[in-house]
Amino acid sequence: MNYEKKAKELRQEILKSLFACQSGHPGGSLSCVEILMALYYDEMKNLDPKDPKKADRDRLVLSKGHACPTLYAILADLGYFPKEDLAHLRQIDSHLQGHPDCNKTPGVDMNTGSLGQGMSLATGLALAAKHAKADYKVYAVVGDGECQEGIVWEAAMSAAHYKLDNLCVLLDYNGLQIDGTNDQVMGLGNIVEKFKAFGFECFEVDGHNIEEIDKAIEAPVSGKPKFICCHTIKGKGVSFMENQVGWHGRPLKPEEFETAMKELEA
Repeated sequence: MNYEKKAKELRQEILKSLFACQSGHPGGSLSCVEILMALYYDEMKNLDPKDPKKADRDRLVLSKGHACPTLYAILADLGYFPKEDLAHLRQIDSHLQGHPDCNKTPGVDMNTGSLGQGMSLATGLALAAKHAKADYKVYAVVGDGECQEGIVWEAAMSAAHYKLDNLCVLLDYNGLQIDGTNDQVMGLGNIVEKFKAFGFECFEVDGHNIEEIDKAIEAPVSGKPKFICCHTIKGKGVSFMENQVGWHGRPLKPEEFETAMKELEA
């Protein structure tokens, strides 16, 4: 697969969806494209669009649920539902809601939206797999702003306590959240050292380099959950959006949409 070409195609689909509904979250959706590409195209096992609830499939919890346009674009690309559905993002009668809904959208493994709770959900899924002696893995994609939530750290303690080496947490570390930079709102300090202190096997990668992400995911661990800090750029791929906090949740104007699409066609 030509990763660069596919990433541009997905970013185009994301922006088309967001422009059509004139709402949603472009910045954080664009920053996690390669993270979800690494998972869905390379790493997650036993996925089957014809059987989305297959028992032995690997699971994904998109804890930063507002970035669901990225998840939807990938699921459509893999054939879980028609690509035409992407044009109906956030419409009242659409199965593609503003946050993932496993009861409505084929391929979605868990409802998310309340920030921080995805870590607990993923920990629960991983613990259930251990109890059932099942081989599937659980991946959680979390945002850096949501790591200010206490429930993230309660889940981290539990994951380490129960030795959930079938759990992999990937942090979309773009440094920005709705009200400003992470440091302005509530500084995270050294997030890698914190997860290490909580009992995780930790890695740091370029969050837009799929090969680096794959390598970290595939690194063997035993008796510990895994944490991968993916350094990313909010609004990645669109010059006027990159590293701009204002694009956390602002719709595109027609001229902005045209400019963005031209950049992604280059």
